[in-house]
Amino acid sequence: MTVRPRKPLRVAAAVELLTLVVMLGNLATAHLPEISSLAGPTHGCAYLFTVIAVARDPRRSWLAAGLALLPGIGGLLALHRLTRADGRAEQAATG
Repeated sequence: MTVRPRKPLRVAAAVELLTLVVMLGNLATAHLPEISSLAGPTHGCAYLFTVIAVARDPRRSWLAAGLALLPGIGGLLALHRLTRADGRAEQAATG
């Protein structure tokens, strides 16, 4: 089974975490509506992309799919889980 490249998932998971940090930082400090109106939709799109990308991955597990549903850090955790699954499959294939 060929593994699809996960660079888009990696980027989306990082953007998801970064925009969540920006939104929470904005909420804790100045609470500027301009930052909220930019970071909010960006975070939402990155979150949805991450969840869908994990759901379509051929090596996904229930745990990886569940982790992807966590806002912010879930995408990176799911990506780590998928990478570990690739390593285990490669190790089993080589013997």
